[in-house]
Amino acid sequence: MKKLRAGVIGLGMGSAHAAAFAHCENSELAAIADVKAEALERIGDKHGVEKRYEDGLEMIKNEDLDIVCVATPNKLHKPMTIAALEAGAHVICEKPMAMNAAEAQDMLDAADKAGKRLMINFSFRFHPTSLALKREVDAGVLGDVYFARSVWLRRLGAPTWGAWFLQKDGAGGGPLIDLGVHRLDLALWLMGHPKPTWVMATAHDKILKKVAAKKGIDCSVEDFAGAFIKFEDGSALELEASWASHIKRWEHMETRLMGTDGGLIQYNVGDGYDFDAELYVERNGCRYDIKPHLVQDGVRPNPIVDDTNGSMQHFVDAIINDKPHIATGEEGHVVMQLLDAIYESAATGDPVKITG
Repeated sequence: MKKLRAGVIGLGMGSAHAAAFAHCENSELAAIADVKAEALERIGDKHGVEKRYEDGLEMIKNEDLDIVCVATPNKLHKPMTIAALEAGAHVICEKPMAMNAAEAQDMLDAADKAGKRLMINFSFRFHPTSLALKREVDAGVLGDVYFARSVWLRRLGAPTWGAWFLQKDGAGGGPLIDLGVHRLDLALWLMGHPKPTWVMATAHDKILKKVAAKKGIDCSVEDFAGAFIKFEDGSALELEASWASHIKRWEHMETRLMGTDGGLIQYNVGDGYDFDAELYVERNGCRYDIKPHLVQDGVRPNPIVDDTNGSMQHFVDAIINDKPHIATGEEGHVVMQLLDAIYESAATGDPVKITG
């Protein structure tokens, strides 16, 4: 079977994606692009990639690629994705899908016109605990889900690997669009993507701007955002995201669903990126707390490697076997609509209706 030729643009977060394509059975890492020569040399030498570009558009133009992975600053997601689609490649784009919902729609239109796939790298869906919980929800164990809460809070931890993260014109926002986007998508996916109707939100920059000023860095984004989202079926979701907040833990991630027949929670262990999960049900007059123990060949999955490989491997397999993939561009567009509404509500102080 011919291996799919993949190219990765952006070797910060994209370095993990490059490794995933290099190790996927049905793909090869054919080309890489980054503005930093050091990154090109390091990743290129590590995976034996000869085709190295300082300009992602040049890579797209010169290479015959089956898949392009876009892992650039957020403001470049749209132009890089559309260029790759027009060149005949399928695209997996890092989260957030775009700077806003209008850009996301342009990307969807380009994928439709090109007849190519567009997947968003909502990698938290591919963690083993997420997949286990999704199977329980889809099996009806929770009954009707009526409320969810999803958070990613840091005591103090803004991204430091790119100054663009702190600039609204480069990132589109702060922790909401950086961290909250992951927990928002995970909650929506577990809930079965109910249709949102309105949002009420708040956002603040009370802490991070002071820290950034002391470091001589300009910061134009929020350090905390919170939202309440209402859905057409009557369910609701509470969302919180922060880079700076006075909490006990340095890193706190949690997604909780409440249903008529059961509930669940996924949470990070300690301050790290490994996760545990629990399922709460009542059966035969007894209440049970069920904890999944995830092992494969007697070994607990690696949370960093397995969910990264999972999304890339899933995309490759879906293309090779001509079957649907999850984390679609359409789902990414809904997430962007909600992020837009949250920022608008936070700015105006009023609820925002979701249309379309």
